Amino acid sequence: MSVKQISPSTRSFSAVACLVAGALIAAQALFIPAKAQVAQVLMETAWEQQLSTGNPARPWPWADFTPTARITFPAQHRSVLALTDAAGESLAFGPTHLAASVEPGERGVAVYAAHRDTHFAFLGDVKQGDEFTIETPKGARTFRITGSEVVRWDASGIVTHDGGRPRVALVTCWPLDAKVSGPMRLVVWAEAVEAKA
Repeated sequence: MSVKQISPSTRSFSAVACLVAGALIAAQALFIPAKAQVAQVLMETAWEQQLSTGNPARPWPWADFTPTARITFPAQHRSVLALTDAAGESLAFGPTHLAASVEPGERGVAVYAAHRDTHFAFLGDVKQGDEFTIETPKGARTFRITGSEVVRWDASGIVTHDGGRPRVALVTCWPLDAKVSGPMRLVVWAEAVEAKA
């Protein structure tokens, strides 16, 4: 019984095909974080324009959103620009303030959602008691993290217009290091810090 030999040209083709497939997978893995970072740079320009003119500014002509707030986490050395509520694809560019929620600092819950592998990847590092600021064109408010929980996407328990003290819910997929999407979400809760007299 003879064993059929694989020709050198077939082996070369297979090797090249494997290299191309690997390169495509690597490029795809790098594309989303790179797009997220480039978008933040473009949004920075739009944000500065908004602050100076008082008019909403799109980061690029075909964008269906504008920057709405800067969220700064000093303990984690992170600052991100959040977007107005738009299509689900906008999450690739930054955290999104959900339009159905209140504005940060108003009574109720302001909700910001972002991807776990880009703009909210650091949420696993925040601790109860950490403070962060949300700056909008109307001013800045400081919030203190009060805790976190993992919930199903359809059972978050977030009631945005409950009339309670000003709070924020930062929402992302869970677990943070997962490679595929699932039904669980991490919700990090924070309350407004009262200004000192």
